Amino acid sequence: MTTDLYVLTWAAGFTALLWIPYIIARAQTYGLTKTLTYVSDSEPLPVWAERARKAHYNAIENLAPFAALVLVAHAVGAANETTATAAIVFFWARIAHYLGYISGLPYLRTLTFTIAWIAIVVIFWVIVF
Repeated sequence: MTTDLYVLTWAAGFTALLWIPYIIARAQTYGLTKTLTYVSDSEPLPVWAERARKAHYNAIENLAPFAALVLVAHAVGAANETTATAAIVFFWARIAHYLGYISGLPYLRTLTFTIAWIAIVVIFWVIVF
């Protein structure tokens, strides 16, 4: 398995777990019954949990192009040290993005999003050029 595919696996696994904190927050705030029956869906979450929900959605949105490009790079034989490094940068930037987003630290969300986006662009660049 190439480094790119290995990192993609970890990125997908990480993204798949990001729903847990805000669902726990919802259950703690409104109770398990309201959470499981969708009654609490229209109720506001604690601020940090709402940010966690938005960070999860953002992670899913960014995982799609990252995954597609990593898979294309692998399929066409373009995966190399540059794409591996970009994949690693993407992964750690996405973790920092999630932590920065839920903590509400100024500028960190935008900075880490941009770093991850640049990593995606690098993989695209290697494939196309």
